[in-house]
Amino acid sequence: MTGMFSRFDYIDAALTTGARFLELVDGVEDTETRLPHTPGWTLVDCLGHVALAPTRFLALARGEGEWCRDALDVPDFNAKQIANLPTRDVRVLADRLRDDLDTLVDAVSHFNARVPQMRFDGDRLIRADAALGILIGEFVVHGHDIARAVGAQWWVEPDVVLMIIRGRQQILPSWVDSAGAAGHDATYDIRLRGCSERYIYEFTDGDLVINPPEPRRPDVHISVDATAALLAGSGRISPAWAALTGRAFAWGSKPWLAPRLASRFLPA
Repeated sequence: MTGMFSRFDYIDAALTTGARFLELVDGVEDTETRLPHTPGWTLVDCLGHVALAPTRFLALARGEGEWCRDALDVPDFNAKQIANLPTRDVRVLADRLRDDLDTLVDAVSHFNARVPQMRFDGDRLIRADAALGILIGEFVVHGHDIARAVGAQWWVEPDVVLMIIRGRQQILPSWVDSAGAAGHDATYDIRLRGCSERYIYEFTDGDLVINPPEPRRPDVHISVDATAALLAGSGRISPAWAALTGRAFAWGSKPWLAPRLASRFLPA
């Protein structure tokens, strides 16, 4: 896999995964099916949440819109959003997602050389083009949720997963669980399989810095399949399952830290 992505790679991936998400939704007969990984959400709730995302991302890229200054507030924000959906008609929501995604990617394609920065949940300031990686993650992870609920097949290309992970790295330090990471001091060397992507997570008294300029010696090295890393980080699979199935392997002076890494973060 290439280590470089242009905004047009992100645009192509957003359009492709968005279309695949809509195709999956269109194939479900019972739209009130409940999803196991989003307690209380039905398929319509999930579609509504995803359908509103492109408009929200575009507003944030323009310096408008709303974001949660504390990641702890995101579940309440999502609940209010779903409670106030403009419609629960699946076809109307699907059409809105399709149209608004086209509008968003057109705007991103016309960014000039100086890409705008945008605020995002956790009060992070991130690149507005690479933020598409977070949006693609909405399509992929919630597509996984729906597919699991209805027994459908779901897949995603490894390079698309890499785009999602890169997008999420921008906001991840704000998603550290202050209770779960309190007093935590450790350095993780995370290597994604099948590519040259590698991250250093350095926790100091519970605060996370990703890829610090002068990192400490790693306490644990983790080799992990990129899709497994995404799903474990999203709470969709357990780190233990990833290890037992050979999708992740840890070594170093403190390998027992690896299975507990996901617990240092708030649920996605």
